[in-house]
Amino acid sequence: METLKTRPDEKARQELADETFMSAADLRTYMTEMQMAKASKSLDGMDRAEKARQDLIKRMAEPIDLTPERLKDILQPLKAKLKAAAERGQTELMVMRFPNTLCTDHGRAINNSDPAWPDTLTGRPRQAYELWRDQLRDAGFKLSALIIEWPGGMPGDVGFFLKWGDTKR
Repeated sequence: METLKTRPDEKARQELADETFMSAADLRTYMTEMQMAKASKSLDGMDRAEKARQDLIKRMAEPIDLTPERLKDILQPLKAKLKAAAERGQTELMVMRFPNTLCTDHGRAINNSDPAWPDTLTGRPRQAYELWRDQLRDAGFKLSALIIEWPGGMPGDVGFFLKWGDTKR
């Protein structure tokens, strides 16, 4: 019976000693460094996302000047999106999404279906509600607001949905 060689000869030892072979400790160190690099990138990404979110909140908190031209610029794409949704057989469309911090109660009234939820809106969400109230409600559109995201189990972003047609199901 022939015995198997389990100890590497000198040539194999040299190959094992070069950088293409890692010891278990080297591999653990490499793995830890890679995980730390991924976590760092993830944190950098989260920092950038939070900064973008804060910039969005700042922009959306400021009402825009609704000149007739600006109103036209808003309503034309909206009509096109509504038409496309209707062609797909849909009876509702999310027309706006915004952070709950643009509600004075952070979305509590919306979450509880409080009839006074529009009173909690600020900035551009308030303007969007007023646009619906003044221009779209009489045309038969309904507007609903829902919390559409629950980060960590807490209310997050709010969505505005325009509804048309038979909404009773």
